[in-house]
Amino acid sequence: MRPFDPVLYPFALLYDGMTRLRNKLFDIGSKRSVVFEIPTVVVGNLALGGTGKTPMVEFIIERLSSHYEIATLSRGYGRKTTGVIIADQDATAEKIGDEPFQIFTKFGEKVHVAVGEQRVMAIPQVIMEFPGTDLILLDDAFQHRYVKGDFSILLTTFQKPFFDDKVVPLGTLREHRKGASRAQAVVVTKCPNELSEKTKQEYRSKIAKYAVTDTPVFFAGLKYGDPYEIFPTGRKLTKDVILLTGIADNKVLKERLEGQYNLKYTLEFADHHKYTEEDAGKIRKAFQEFGGNEAVILTTEKDMVKLKDRKFAHLLEEIPIFAIPVKVDFDHKDEKLLMDMIQKSIIEKDYKREV
Repeated sequence: MRPFDPVLYPFALLYDGMTRLRNKLFDIGSKRSVVFEIPTVVVGNLALGGTGKTPMVEFIIERLSSHYEIATLSRGYGRKTTGVIIADQDATAEKIGDEPFQIFTKFGEKVHVAVGEQRVMAIPQVIMEFPGTDLILLDDAFQHRYVKGDFSILLTTFQKPFFDDKVVPLGTLREHRKGASRAQAVVVTKCPNELSEKTKQEYRSKIAKYAVTDTPVFFAGLKYGDPYEIFPTGRKLTKDVILLTGIADNKVLKERLEGQYNLKYTLEFADHHKYTEEDAGKIRKAFQEFGGNEAVILTTEKDMVKLKDRKFAHLLEEIPIFAIPVKVDFDHKDEKLLMDMIQKSIIEKDYKREV
């Protein structure tokens, strides 16, 4: 126990009671969840911070976009706008949020990207704009119970699983662990490369205390792709790198990179950080100080979409900055089973619509 935990305990107790009451009202129907005709898949978590929701959404898009017309919908955390916005050629991270803009940048031709605080209001607008939509992916919507998803995927990290966590402010949980009972599948993310069957079974047993009986538990690592240059400087990727991040937790990323590169310096910003010209100046200064003749800057795709803003060009476009793509990495058996479950929920929903 931390020294200040007794002070936080009453606040955690109050928060826990409020969220339990809210969930109970939805469970008994006093608060109403809306069911839409279009199949919806929820990707979310119980904890604050990064559990790999965006890579999971991108994983589903990559696997299913050739079979279905997909739309993604999220709140658009950190954006400077309000209301429902559907991404178009004028979209920026400031207009629609970091992760939605990242998805739009990578999959603009394959998926419709929308943001809206009130998803109940946003979904009809998405359907009206794109009547051919076959599937809506609700990003970070596990607690948004005003929309009842057809299939809910709960993510939890290997490093800090929800069953070892507590509700805020004692921990990072947005609601009690029992919220896991709403999931049709649980994915343990950011797993190390070598994970024993014994460890997997321990996690399954602990998750089973809160999830519905026979809820499948999957284990996924992170797979980093080949870094690509943001601005065309003509520089080649070298072993000497400066790491630049503005994400919730860069520990796993640093551990992976330290095995491949000579990590000379790390420049860290908070999650969803809104970069300013002053920040761009700090990045330029760090490169000048630690870069030398061979070093390059490595950053995430989430940060990349914000750093590409033209207002930073005069400070950054001559610096070799590489973005490193990250993907969810399932073993083949888990990947097939999860995709089969998602597609089954879509097919069953479409069948009910036709009957």
